[in-house]
Order: sequence, then C-alpha cells, then structure tokens
Amino acid sequence: MHFTRRRGTIAFFITLGACLVALAIGLNVSWVILNWRKIVPLVLGIFFFGILIAGVVLNTIFLVREIRRNERHDSFLNAVTHELKTPIASIRLYLETLQRRDLSEENRQEFYRIMLDDSDRLLATVEQVLKAGEVGQRGPDDVSIRVDMKMMVEACISVVTLRNHLAPEALTYVDETANTPTAVLGNPEDLRAAVMNVLDNAVKYSPKGPRIRVHLCVEHDAWVILRVTDNGIGISNVHLKRIFKRFYRVPSIAVLRAKGTGLGLFLVRTIARQHGGDASAASEGEGRGATITLKLPRLLQP
Repeated sequence: MHFTRRRGTIAFFITLGACLVALAIGLNVSWVILNWRKIVPLVLGIFFFGILIAGVVLNTIFLVREIRRNERHDSFLNAVTHELKTPIASIRLYLETLQRRDLSEENRQEFYRIMLDDSDRLLATVEQVLKAGEVGQRGPDDVSIRVDMKMMVEACISVVTLRNHLAPEALTYVDETANTPTAVLGNPEDLRAAVMNVLDNAVKYSPKGPRIRVHLCVEHDAWVILRVTDNGIGISNVHLKRIFKRFYRVPSIAVLRAKGTGLGLFLVRTIARQHGGDASAASEGEGRGATITLKLPRLLQP
C-alpha cells in the first residue's frame, strides 16, 4: 500500500515537472517570436528561461530522491522492528513455557538452545545498527593497527559455520596466499564486521542449502582480495550497484523473506573504502548466486 502510494507520488512530481518544463518552453518560444528583433529582451529571456528550466529539473530530482530516501528509511525501520520483535517474542514464549510446564531435560536444553540462537540474532541486529553509526565517524588514526586477514577470515569462517550449523561440505575455503603475508593496516573490529557481513549474507541469501566458496588471495603483491561466492537467489544487474547503499534492499519476494536490515553491504563498502580499498558485487542474474569481493591494500612492511 505504502509502496504504491510512493510510486504514485513520484509519478506525480515527474509529470508536474514535465508539464512545467513544457509550459516554460511554450512561454519562451512565444517570447522569442514577440521579441526576435529586440536583442536585449531576447537574450535576457533565453537566460532566465535556462535558469527556470534548471530550477524545475533540479527541484524534481530533489523531490524524487527525497521520496526514495524516505522509502528506504521506512523499509529499514520495518526491517529493524521485525528483527528486534521476532527474537524477543520467541524468547518470551519459550520462557513462559518453561515457567508454566514441567518439561523433560531434553526439551529444556532444546529451548535453551533456541533462546540462545534468538539472543545471538538480537545482539547481531543491535551491533549492526550501532556499527552503521560508528563507521561514518572513523578517522585516519582509527585504522592504524596491523591485521592479518588470513587469520581474520579463518576465524570468521569458524564462527559462521558454528552459528548457522553448516555441514562441512556447505562451505569451501580456498587459500591462495601461499607464504605471502596478508597483513593490512586497519581497525580489527571494523574489518571483522565487514568479513562477517559478507559471509552472513552468503548464508542468508542461499535458502535452499548454501554452497559457499570463500577465496582469499593476493593480487599484484599489493591487494588482499576476499571473494565469497554463493549459490543463492542472485542479484539482477539493475541492483548490483544499489545494494551497497544504506538501507537498500532488493525489492523481490525472495530478499524480503530473508532476515536483514539493509545495512550489511553498506557497512562492507564503507569499511573497505575507509581502509583504502573497495567492495563490489557480481551476479549472473536472479537465482544464479552472487559473488561479493572485498579488496584491501596489503601492508608491505613486515
């Protein structure tokens, strides 16, 4: 309902802008016809016409961008509300069951496990929102610690495997760094958040049994490259660049069914660029998986 209303609002402002431009062109043509022998009025008319057209176009662009930004903000609030409310409701339900019923030890342990998983999900959402506010405030002095990316990636793989109860064959790790050092200069917490978000997304958006390939290498002796490829829902070309925007989520049923706040890949690219690197995405289309690449400058000093 809200989505349709916003689309209608955007269409209205675009149509209004087009009508105003057409009216301005009509008035300007009339002015040129009436004053074609008068040089000064003719030049002034054309000059102010250009200003008027530029103002109308800029105003329309601004309004459309604001509407889309508000749409992303609303989607973010809805997603965060869901991500916070769902685990809280689940934990409360299991606690009430434990309080009111006499359960076997096996059932109790199962309830405890589910509640711990829900609390981890709740904590991850809160940390992601807080991290999104923190990364924009980082300065050059905050990315000055030597971090071994090989150790970082291996530690994150272990956490993601345990957290999501992945089978051994679900994730393949390919290390092509050999004996080349993979140290980068950065903020360990931020880099860990970036790697974790890439890995979590690969699992999250592969609902039919994840098959994930994690590839770590050094390119041109200057860059540490992490590529994570999944067999998930994929991304259409239209959305490949937009997915790194704050709060942006691909408007498809498969994506909206997955848990998320629209901050994960925004954090990945922001952190990568703060460290002098970048992040990119590639996909052959919907339903054909995706590859997220994290690129960081290698620390050449021992």
